[in-house]
This record gives sequence, C-alpha cells and structure tokens, in this order.
Amino acid sequence: MNRLLKTVVALALVPTSFSCFADDALIRKAVNTMFNTQDAVREITKLPYGDLHEVVLTDGQVLYMDGRGKYLIQGSLIDVDKRLDVTEKRESDRARLNFADLPLNQAIKQVRGNGKRVLVTFEDVNCGYCKKLAADLKNLKDATIYTFMIAILAADSEVKAKNIWCAADRAKAWNDWMVEGNEPPAAKCDDPIRKNLELANKYRIRGTPAIYLSDGTRAGGGYISLDKIDAALNRVEAAAKK
Repeated sequence: MNRLLKTVVALALVPTSFSCFADDALIRKAVNTMFNTQDAVREITKLPYGDLHEVVLTDGQVLYMDGRGKYLIQGSLIDVDKRLDVTEKRESDRARLNFADLPLNQAIKQVRGNGKRVLVTFEDVNCGYCKKLAADLKNLKDATIYTFMIAILAADSEVKAKNIWCAADRAKAWNDWMVEGNEPPAAKCDDPIRKNLELANKYRIRGTPAIYLSDGTRAGGGYISLDKIDAALNRVEAAAKK
C-alpha cells in the first residue's frame, strides 16, 4: 500500500473531539493555505470512515483530508470489502442532474412529435460533435429537447450563442447554424449564456456535447449516435411506468 495512503487510513481511525463544524473550518483553512487562496473549497463532506473528509475543490477536483487539516490524499478511495471505487461513485452521483431544479427557461426548446420523452444537452456552438448531434436530433421522434448553450471552446462561442439566443426563432437559428452552417446575424437581448456555464460547472461538465436523460443520468461520455439516444430515452420512459 502507498505510504501516504497508509498514513491517511491510520489517521481516519483516530477519534477526534472536534465538532463537524470545527473540522470544516480547519480543513477549509488548510486547503486555502495550501492553494494560496480564500475560496479553494466548494464543499466538505464527513465520510463514514473514522476521521476522513471528502473535500471538493471549486474546480471539481476531489481530495481527502483528516479532521485536523494535517494530512491530505489525492487519488481514488477504495472500499476494499465492497470492491467499490468510492471516489468514482461519489463523482457519478454528484454529476447526476437534479432535473426538477434545472432552469429550463435558459435552454433552447425543441419539440418533436408528441414530445413525451425528454432530453437535455449542454453544447458549444463551435463543437463539431455538437453539430453532428444537432443533425441527428432533427430525426428524433416524440421528444422534447432542451439545449443549454455554453461557451467553452472558442473566443467567439459566446458571441454566436448570444446571437442565436436573441434571434426571433431560437430553435431555427440554432439549427440554421449547427446543421446548415448559416451564421446567426448579430442581435442583442438579455441572455443566459454565462449562467449556463455556471450551471455546467456545478455538474462538472467539462466537454460538449453532454447529453442527459430525464432521470438525471448522463447518456454516454460525449457524442452518441441517434439509435443509442433513442434506446436510452425508451429505457427511461419504460422505467418511469413501473
């Protein structure tokens, strides 16, 4: 076993007299000092392993620290008995969308057929695979598609996204650009593009397209073909009926 891991595991078994609040304050101070900033930590969670705490940084990175803020470990935490990568499981749970809380008014809405199946995507207007996805989704049947435009790939991504959002017909402007290659004309209005990026950061979305289903799960790690999207939508719909 790695020497650092042994040290952290040993520390996790040592009882502590500090309250959870005190632990959080000590950990936050230690991590901020380590990274020379005042806001390095997004959240701290006490784990059911002695004195071990999960520390999520503002950039989404996960670390582990003892309650006194003295020892830190980077890497995956493994539950040996369950043969479970705890870090991977926690990251997956954290990345799951809380669908009911999504600000759908910040997304471009497209309805196909009866619209009963629901798909959510996060996309950049300059993303090649997003353009391929947009062409595919024109053939998706009986679904409502919510597209959150985020600007992460190019200097003009935000400008193009704003122009699409401010168009008289957003869905048409989106497909005109993404599928047909017709750049949207300049337009101004209140737009949600930067708020969308904050939302994407909340769910640790680092690349596009990011495709989610109505149960909050992510459908694949990036672009997936239309037949796989269709199958995933059917699967979620069937599960909801049980």
